[in-house]
Amino acid sequence: MQAMRLTQIGNSVGVVLPKEVLARLKLEKGDTVYMTDAPGAITITPQDPTFEEQVDAGREFMREYRDTFNALAK
Repeated sequence: MQAMRLTQIGNSVGVVLPKEVLARLKLEKGDTVYMTDAPGAITITPQDPTFEEQVDAGREFMREYRDTFNALAK
């Protein structure tokens, strides 16, 4: 665990991530991160949490219409 201090950034308050954390998450200046609530915590991740739901919905759609896709592929 690493303690970080909050710092004034313009009219906001933020946390500056150490370069080791940025490297581990493969993040660079200007990248987007997503913040989600977790029980007793907040999670910051570079992956969009809704992306997996969208992929699952697409897979279900393709499974449901498998015969149609096979016919169209001929």
